[in-house]
Amino acid sequence: MSRKLTLTLATALMMFPQIVETIYSPALTDIARGLRISPAMVGQTLSVYFFAFAFGVVFWGRMCDVIGRRPAILAGLTLYTLASMMALFSHSFSLLLSARVLAAFGVAVGSVGTQTAMRDSFSGHQLARIFSLMGMAMAISPAIGVFSGAVLTYFWGYQGVFAALAWLAVILWLYSFWQLPETRPRLRTTSSFWRVLVRMIRDADILRSALLIALFNTTLFSYYQLAPFEFEQSAAGSHWFGYSGLILAAGTGIGAYINRYLLDQKWPFAALLILSSLLAVTGGGLLWLLSGTLYFFLPMLLVVMAYGIAIPNLLARALRHYTDCMGSAGALLGLLYYLLLGIGLAIAGGVQHLGVVLTISGLLIALLSGMTIAAGRALPGRGIP
Repeated sequence: MSRKLTLTLATALMMFPQIVETIYSPALTDIARGLRISPAMVGQTLSVYFFAFAFGVVFWGRMCDVIGRRPAILAGLTLYTLASMMALFSHSFSLLLSARVLAAFGVAVGSVGTQTAMRDSFSGHQLARIFSLMGMAMAISPAIGVFSGAVLTYFWGYQGVFAALAWLAVILWLYSFWQLPETRPRLRTTSSFWRVLVRMIRDADILRSALLIALFNTTLFSYYQLAPFEFEQSAAGSHWFGYSGLILAAGTGIGAYINRYLLDQKWPFAALLILSSLLAVTGGGLLWLLSGTLYFFLPMLLVVMAYGIAIPNLLARALRHYTDCMGSAGALLGLLYYLLLGIGLAIAGGVQHLGVVLTISGLLIALLSGMTIAAGRALPGRGIP
């Protein structure tokens, strides 16, 4: 196909899973009232969503290699659209739960399929720069989702949210059908899924990359997990948590902008990883020191800036040696760091101290960063770009 993957379409496909995930949250209380279920039961729709999403990443990543990037993305969006319509007309909790599982499984293609197509189309510093631009766009995704979900729920209830999600999916499907190219290389993969799995398990660099991606995500999502209780105990009140989310979204965008600027200045991966590690350790330590005060959330700006710098470069670099099986490798990488993220958040929930979680995560990031840089220098064929 003569068309090329456009940045606009790639950004829309990457933002879509984050927006549809967060737009749903404000509707939880309305769902509980409408279906006459407890808050604990309605909370299950979130947990099954992430579980199904992780396995959707594996399935659609493999499909990207088997049937192509374009058919896989269109099929995933079709499944998500049908699942959203199913949720819209659900009159029982079991049917809604099933719809959420199918929706998460389908929308996972937006993450793995788009990243695979981007890795087909770009490489090296150019790919890192594209991921950085994506990071700036995705930084505002949670804020857009939460605000839109609150407005839709206020005026039309949870049915309005599901109707909006179905319409969004239809619009994105039509846009993708019109503009999305097939980027799969002509040289088809000869590696089976299990061979790719074994190859990646034996690759220490991939394991370090997955751990780093999971740890940086843990520093971000542990805030959303634990900060509401910190605000509730402070003089500010729990309503300030929502305002802090907007500030942190801006911080992530600033980090992504800094990353883009430094990439234009030809900063190597090693230097960017060191910078993000220093920001993560400093931010975590300062937040621990300020725990219990009104200003405890301010050091999170450093943490989310570290996230905005590190994640685009880690994602751009991780699969540089898997061009022959990019879809399957991307799926397995996603599954690995999603599972590690789940473990990290489970531990954070047990610790129930944001400062401790961020400080330990920052120290682990610094340790793994040093190991990654040292390994890259020791192996010239797999060096730091």
